[in-house]
Amino acid sequence: MIEVLLVRTSLSRLAPGLASRPAAATLLAIAVAAVGLGPAASPAAAATIPAGAGSYTDSRPAGTSGPTTNTGAPVTPKLTTAARDKPVPTNDWWSSLAYQRYGDNPYSTPMYGHPLTYQAKASGLEVGYPTTPAIVGDGRQYEYAHKADLTVGLSGLNSPDTKADAWSDWTVTPYWADGSRTFRATIGHGMPFVYAKGSGGDARITTASTPTVFSDDGNVLGITVAGHHYALFAPTGSDWNVSGTAITAGLGSKDYFSLAVLPSTDALATYRKYAFSFVTGSQVAWQSTGGTVKATYSLTTEAKEGTERGTLQALYRHQWVHTTDALTPYTYVSPRGTMKVRESASFTTSQKNNGVVPALPASSGVDKARLAGYLNEVANASDPFSGAADTYWTGKALGRLAQLVPVADQIGETATRDKLLGLMKGRLQEWFTAGGASEFSYDKDWKTLTGYPASYGSDTELNDHHFHYSYYVYAAAIIAQYDQAWAADSAWGTMIKHLIRDTANPSRTDSAYPFLRGFDVYAGHSWASGHQGFAAGNNQESSSESINLSAGLVLWGAATGDNNLRDLGSFLLTTESEAITQYWFDASQQVFPASFGHDTVGMVWGSGGAYSTWWTANPEEIHGINVLPVTGGSLHLAREKAAIKRNIAEMERENGGPAQEWRDLLWQFESLSDPAAAKAKWDGVNGNYTPEQGESKAHTYHWINTLNTVGAPDMTVSGDLPTSAVFSKDGTRTYTAHNHGSTARTVTFSDGKTLSVPARSTATSTGPGGPGPDPEEPAPSTGNTFRLKTGGVLTTATTDPAGADTVASADGVNRDGTPYRPTVYEVKKVNGKVASGAATAFRLRVDAGTKVGLAPQVRVSYDLTGDGTFDRAETFRYFATDPVNGWEEYTQASGAQATTGSLGELKNGTVRLEIWNALGNGTSQVQTGTDAAVLKIPYV
Repeated sequence: MIEVLLVRTSLSRLAPGLASRPAAATLLAIAVAAVGLGPAASPAAAATIPAGAGSYTDSRPAGTSGPTTNTGAPVTPKLTTAARDKPVPTNDWWSSLAYQRYGDNPYSTPMYGHPLTYQAKASGLEVGYPTTPAIVGDGRQYEYAHKADLTVGLSGLNSPDTKADAWSDWTVTPYWADGSRTFRATIGHGMPFVYAKGSGGDARITTASTPTVFSDDGNVLGITVAGHHYALFAPTGSDWNVSGTAITAGLGSKDYFSLAVLPSTDALATYRKYAFSFVTGSQVAWQSTGGTVKATYSLTTEAKEGTERGTLQALYRHQWVHTTDALTPYTYVSPRGTMKVRESASFTTSQKNNGVVPALPASSGVDKARLAGYLNEVANASDPFSGAADTYWTGKALGRLAQLVPVADQIGETATRDKLLGLMKGRLQEWFTAGGASEFSYDKDWKTLTGYPASYGSDTELNDHHFHYSYYVYAAAIIAQYDQAWAADSAWGTMIKHLIRDTANPSRTDSAYPFLRGFDVYAGHSWASGHQGFAAGNNQESSSESINLSAGLVLWGAATGDNNLRDLGSFLLTTESEAITQYWFDASQQVFPASFGHDTVGMVWGSGGAYSTWWTANPEEIHGINVLPVTGGSLHLAREKAAIKRNIAEMERENGGPAQEWRDLLWQFESLSDPAAAKAKWDGVNGNYTPEQGESKAHTYHWINTLNTVGAPDMTVSGDLPTSAVFSKDGTRTYTAHNHGSTARTVTFSDGKTLSVPARSTATSTGPGGPGPDPEEPAPSTGNTFRLKTGGVLTTATTDPAGADTVASADGVNRDGTPYRPTVYEVKKVNGKVASGAATAFRLRVDAGTKVGLAPQVRVSYDLTGDGTFDRAETFRYFATDPVNGWEEYTQASGAQATTGSLGELKNGTVRLEIWNALGNGTSQVQTGTDAAVLKIPYV
């Protein structure tokens, strides 16, 4: 709800005047084993704890606070006895179970698991499935707000509070007890089931309105509430009793029951199969090899009845677009777009590694004398830290200097380089030594390390640690590139590892810090609020500052020889990059509701997204907060060049013209898709502007002029070293890599290019290749042709890999002429005029395998103005497939079955292709990403 945005919370930043205010973002973390981050034992009970050459305290500085309620009262984690000694992962989607931010709510605020939403109450767990978005806040926010369809608990349950009892990578088990009854319910991301255990009472489901029963089979009951279908499963031998809005079942000698939200009533039999395969844990495993990052997401289960150990799980969009694992036809609605269901306890994703480089490569486009002058302005400033005192603004200042060190080195300004390194070392060492004006303090209750002076609730709300500390880790990585002794554990490396353990701990057995404090491995991104105490769930604003931590891990791991940490950073960055692409920038235009009038959001909430920031409604900062800081870890944004262009265009529309306050950040962002346009803006100002507080003229000048020379990042090619990148301009690719190791190595790129890189050096080479004009940018021409792309997209790109999507079964019913659970492909913001004499055409390859009697059917629709109403629909006759493995061709030659409406000029219009099975009782496949998977529209 929009009022949430008016409350000062996790990311609030109170800007002095119109000063730029980077918000908080998220961190990213994921790993399966400890990766050498120092001792795992909790700190000894002493006032000052040594850490290499540094130290921290175990008590806060006088006059400061730790975690509190909203009234300022100290608060400790709300955990059961069984969980009390386990570090709690604050900054999660369910953190309000453990962090009682509001004194009058000892249960929880709404928690957004997706597809289900939850809220703990005295009587049990509210469960909802929001499927209709609301546009609130003067059109600036969309949300699928929690609204209870039912409450699951025990008869008579009236618990004084709810505690966190157990958790794993993306599941949690809240606990209720009232002296006579105990109740637990395991819930999680992507889980359509709620797995309940209780004692002292009957299973009880209380519905928000009188339910409609569509199936009653003793211990299995199917009901519809508020238009949503649920299945209730009691132990065999039990029977559900429906009385108004109360549904009960005796458990007998058992202590378990479950419920599931169904995608349709006819899915009951499939879901019934897994009703008693209770999920007991979740875990991600990952690896980064040969330029590819793979992750496997697995659930562990326990068979309460029978032997079934499988389950069903719904994949988010950022997951299913990168998996080749089989998916069912079942889908769910969510604030992150369509979720697709897999019938298995695990699935694997695979993505190209998004490289991180310490600096862009040397180029002829940079005037060394001019750059040296800009560098000296920073190095010789009377206060290079601009008065920064707290963790966040100190971090910003460190990040600003860190970007200039390799740039100075690149043009031979070694004295300036060393001066900058000295400034960074001095400030970090101040923070890393207990007893001074700035220090770090460990909280044994919350198992967290907090820097004082703190800011933006990093102390009292446990907000934003990954944002703040990302700059420290990144700066330390740049220092380690030039001074390995400084980064040794015996020197200052141990303190850096404490910051990593606090924010992105890869160990699940570390007793001092939680596993991946803020990175939500299933959601694919971090959360910023430590307490998650909002009606809209948790939130993350500056996704780019979360990426900054991942990029810092890549560089720190590479510089210190810790490949496990390096690859952890690669995994986190690659995963969050796709989440940002889909959920912040809506690059595929398949996530934001059609009624939401923006191409980007400044903040992602559990319930949706908002075109806003915590501190201002200025469009420059709404767009820029998910860009800063611009570093060698920002190159991943260039994967979606068309989205960058839409983003910049929207900013300028909303702003009433080009950026003024954060112009340097947005120039650098634009240069990732159109370097020439960015350089024209830089040249137009000619250095006469005030940099954003984490930026400098030196860095912006080097960035824009380098990309104008070598071209935008070419994300179609990746190297087998995480510290490598490729750029492309006018048919020439520029390859670059930094080798932090002590011996020379050869980097191999996915296009076959090899690059020899000496020890502790950067190498650059050029070669033919490159995508030329942006393949994602629609260029209307006679007979526009779009390929089908896995993920529900129609695209003019020709570089996407070949794949196949599943077309749902007709379930034995004649669906001729009426789309039934169609597989949908869309392209938005299309402009064009009707071509005289032309007609809609398509060429598809379909396959039913050995299934008999299937018949795929296609409908093509045109929304001429993009207002959400389709003005023209053309339904084609179905194509009867044969029961033989192998692709068959289905085209418009099958003939039109029905046509409604008229074609007209497309003005920011939408074109949609739907394919479904009109006949049969089985799924089929449709090919994607090839010349035999195309739609041609009759427009010029």
